Amino acid sequence: MATISQDNHGLRLAVRYLVLVLVAVIFIFPLVFMVVSSLKPDQQLLSDTGSLRAFLPVGDIGLSNYTHAFQRAPVGLFVFNSVFVTGLTVLICLLVCSLAAFAFVFLEWRGRAVVLSIILATLIVPFETIAIPLLLLVSKLPWIGLSGIEHGWLNTYRVQILPWAADGLTIFLFVQYFKDLPRELIEASRVEGATWLQVYLKVVMPLAGPVLATAAILKFLVMYNQYLWPLIVVQDEAYRPVMVGLQYFFQLNTAWGEIMAYLSLITVPVLAFYLVLQRAFIASIASTGVKG
Repeated sequence: MATISQDNHGLRLAVRYLVLVLVAVIFIFPLVFMVVSSLKPDQQLLSDTGSLRAFLPVGDIGLSNYTHAFQRAPVGLFVFNSVFVTGLTVLICLLVCSLAAFAFVFLEWRGRAVVLSIILATLIVPFETIAIPLLLLVSKLPWIGLSGIEHGWLNTYRVQILPWAADGLTIFLFVQYFKDLPRELIEASRVEGATWLQVYLKVVMPLAGPVLATAAILKFLVMYNQYLWPLIVVQDEAYRPVMVGLQYFFQLNTAWGEIMAYLSLITVPVLAFYLVLQRAFIASIASTGVKG
């Protein structure tokens, strides 16, 4: 009986790993196709699409598409803009949303359930319905610059950052996570004389590693892939992000090899950010434990 049980366990384990490998292959195939296609000239790329050769670096391969991509568009500038805007937005959003969630979960004040419900209701509002009103608003907002008070945020970094400094989904993630933290820790800290700010900084946030990583990844993906908003608020090339920069490759003639090269380049920051946060996520789970 023990032998049969061990055989069944081994079979289930083998099937589980097989399913995981198949899922991984399905998800990685588009990336492989993109990178391999970026190494091929257009004629070969199109001819290989209907066969297994589309996923293999065979034939006339080289880095010419990458060179031509940099010649057609300021790729480095677009990547910098996207990484700068996205990174700063993620940091601001994590700070603002975690503070808001802390207030909703741990502070007693009238109407907090109603306010939280209103914030969560914004998740069902399509961005397209508020894009034009938001555009009219930011086009007239004041800003204190080097030359004094300016009016209008168009063609700036701030117009791509500040409207997204908080969102309902991130607040919801923090609220749900904070609700599961032991109240005894908060009460003990307050009894010992800690202020609410000290509780937030020294008790709650050190335990919030998993939700910080999750919220950061989700916010990074949303911001890095933004297209409609920067398209309508940024006309100056110096502030354009990578998704708007993709338009450069559909002007005059469409070079699919260059498009694949461009897509391969702009995917690198996303993969790098995810890998870094994935490590932080696993480390935070392994190092965080609450006994009680």
